[in-house]
Amino acid sequence: MSKIKGSVVWLTGASSGIGEELAYQLAEKGAKLIISARRREELDRVKANCNSDTVEVLPIDLEDSFSLKQKTKEVGTIFGDVDILINNGGISQRDTILNTSLDVDRRLMEVNYFGSITLSKSLLPDMVKRKKGHHVIVTSTVGIINTPFRSGYGASKHALHGFYDALRAEHHDDGIKVTIVLPGYIKTNISYNALVGDGSQQNKMDPGQEKGMSPQKCARLIIKAIESGKQEVYIGGLKEKMGIYLKRFWPKAAAKAIRKLRVT
Repeated sequence: MSKIKGSVVWLTGASSGIGEELAYQLAEKGAKLIISARRREELDRVKANCNSDTVEVLPIDLEDSFSLKQKTKEVGTIFGDVDILINNGGISQRDTILNTSLDVDRRLMEVNYFGSITLSKSLLPDMVKRKKGHHVIVTSTVGIINTPFRSGYGASKHALHGFYDALRAEHHDDGIKVTIVLPGYIKTNISYNALVGDGSQQNKMDPGQEKGMSPQKCARLIIKAIESGKQEVYIGGLKEKMGIYLKRFWPKAAAKAIRKLRVT
């Protein structure tokens, strides 16, 4: 089990959505919290709303791998060694494979996959030395069962599963924990900010996202999974969860169901 109170927690993607709600609830639980995202002004707003003396801001750009390595050195000077890393930052996609440029595919992998693993790989040696550390990675249900119009996004989430499953296995005896979080439809701006084929933003809310679980409830369930030491947790509606099990046990039926999905 990972204790939140008094632990040094580094949270990415903290300026909005699930990350913002995680920041509020982690602060309330007494974490020594470092919040990161690209926009300092939004991080400052979240920090002010946390109403805690143990929340600090550290802007990062997940696309800039060189600066990320520097940030991992800087983060240790704030509250000390990081106990829990929550890789929550990322971007989504809404377009067909034929219409999506390779530049968009590369950006999705750079932000969602390479950005996250850069932070984990940079912190890992110290965690192994201390025999203590918890990596939490927020992926998606499309990390197991992908749908049309999310090819690059789903690929980046599948990649995260492959990396963090290996990290968990390699460093179990070093006291390193890994929790993979798979949200389904959560009512955030992720679909509004999603990239279309030319790299611009979609600028509209998906119907499924609009009807999704609240980010407040999602954050509560993520923290519960962290504290209980779960290896993998599915968060969302019944349809998303059933889709995962259908893919696992009846892949042919899952493929047929995916072809009939009305997705945007």
